[in-house]
Amino acid sequence: TNATQFTDTTGAVVHAHGGGVIRVGSSYYWFGENRNADNTFKAVSVYRSTDLKTWEFRNDVLTQSSDSELAVANIERPKVIYNSTTGKFVMWMHKENGSDYTQARAAVAVSDTVDGDYTWQGSFRPPTGTTSRDMTLFKDDDGTAYQITSAAGNADLQIWRLNASYTGYDSLAANPWPGTFREAPALFKRGGVYFMLTSGNSGWSPNQQKYATATSITGPWTAMTEAGDATGYGSQTTFVLPVQGTSGTSYLYMGDRWGNSMGGTVNDSQYVWLPLTFPTNTTMNLPW
Repeated sequence: TNATQFTDTTGAVVHAHGGGVIRVGSSYYWFGENRNADNTFKAVSVYRSTDLKTWEFRNDVLTQSSDSELAVANIERPKVIYNSTTGKFVMWMHKENGSDYTQARAAVAVSDTVDGDYTWQGSFRPPTGTTSRDMTLFKDDDGTAYQITSAAGNADLQIWRLNASYTGYDSLAANPWPGTFREAPALFKRGGVYFMLTSGNSGWSPNQQKYATATSITGPWTAMTEAGDATGYGSQTTFVLPVQGTSGTSYLYMGDRWGNSMGGTVNDSQYVWLPLTFPTNTTMNLPW
C-alpha cells in the first residue's frame, strides 16, 4: 500500500530510505538509510525479498562503528552494484559531516557478499573538486559503471564514469543540464534508450519529477520533461527497478515520502512505489 511505512517479516518498520535495489540470483536486496532520532547516520540496512512484497531484514551492512569517519555523519542514497571482474559488491553514497551539507562528498564501501559487512574505503569529491550530493549508480550492458550526482552546488547533474574496480572516478562522461538544479537521480535503460528521472531542489518537500532520454549515456540528452503530478504524488524519486518477468520487463518507480516534510524525521518516511508506463520508446508516464 503506497504512502505507508512498509514492514518486514517481523513487523518492524523497513528503514531503507533513499534506497536502491540489486538483484542477486532470485532475490532482490533493498539497501537504504536507517537514521538516529536526530536524523544522523545509524546504518545502511539491507532487506531481502523474492516477490518485492515480503521483506526480510538481513543486516546493517555499514554502521557508525564501521569507520571513524562514520561515528558522526550523514549517509544518504546508498546504491550497490556488482563488479564481475573483482567479485566485489560496491556501495557508493553521499557523505556529510553530520551537522551540515558543506562536506558534499561521495563515499565507497565494498563487500565480498551482497548482504555482508561492507568495508569503508573513504570519502572524496570528484576529480574536479566539485560537490557531490544526491547520487545514484548505473551499470551499463558493457560492464561500465557510472555515478550520477548533483554537482556544482546542486546546479548540475553530472554523469561520471567509474574506474575498473568501481571504487573511484575515471572521467566526466556528461554534464547535460547545467544550471537546472536537479537532484535525486535515477537512471535506467529500456530498449536501448537511457532514461534519467530526477526531482527539483526543494529541501524535504516534494516537487515536480522530470525525466530526459538519450541513446548514448554521453548524450546528447533531451531537455527534462514532466512526469507524474506536481509533487510526484508526494514523493521524491530514489530508484527505478527493472523487474524481469517471463513475458517482458517492467519498471518500478521507487520514491520516498519524506517524514521531514510531514513534521517528522527520515525514519518516519513512507514509500511510494509505482509502475512506470511507456507510450513510446522515448516517453514515460508516472501514473498513480
